[in-house]
Amino acid sequence: MPFMYYYDPTYILVIIGLVISLAASARVRLTFNKYSRVRSISGLTGAEAAERILARSGIYDVKIERAEGMLSDHYDPRKKVLRLSDSVYGQNSVAAVGVAAHECGHALQHHEHYAPLMLRSTLVPVASFGSFIAWPLILIGLLIGSTNSQFLIDLGIILFSAAVLLQLITLPVEFNASRRAVARLGETGILYGEEIDHTKKVLNAAALTYVAAAAASILQLLRLFLLFGGRRRD
Repeated sequence: MPFMYYYDPTYILVIIGLVISLAASARVRLTFNKYSRVRSISGLTGAEAAERILARSGIYDVKIERAEGMLSDHYDPRKKVLRLSDSVYGQNSVAAVGVAAHECGHALQHHEHYAPLMLRSTLVPVASFGSFIAWPLILIGLLIGSTNSQFLIDLGIILFSAAVLLQLITLPVEFNASRRAVARLGETGILYGEEIDHTKKVLNAAALTYVAAAAASILQLLRLFLLFGGRRRD
């Protein structure tokens, strides 16, 4: 019966993925909170640091805005808007400056047409649709139980694979943005010496959340193969 697929040993993969994600999320929050109490010598806020980095990089068409939420910082390439959360926008800690610089890294990638970022932007609509429709297709395939059911199940797995691919492509994009951020912070004199080391710790912790998300997605995809891969032979 289809409902029996909700109770199986492969749930351990889901649990492992959840634990990895929660651990990475906890680490980035702890690391950010620790270094958000360390004031930068320059005294620049996240917004001011972002403005300086963009100007020094010859980018004048990106708008900087305040965004609600904790660590909700992101760069929107469609509108060319860099949004910084309350904990970053007006704060002058090394953590806030580092996160702002990281988002500037994405703006630099967009400005230079960095290939992995372009590929990621192309895949976002497909991956979003795939992650949304994958499980409904698989469940419909299980319920109808006809000769065409395996086609729906396979299609669902393929669409979910697109979401996993997006997670994997995101990794080099994020790591590259952090490298750009650290380089610009040193070149512009926004941070000095040990401050840069503190910022690296914040950005490395943030990068681990993307690694955790990719790992969780891979484990979920593996679970789909374990659950439904053998049906072809059956």
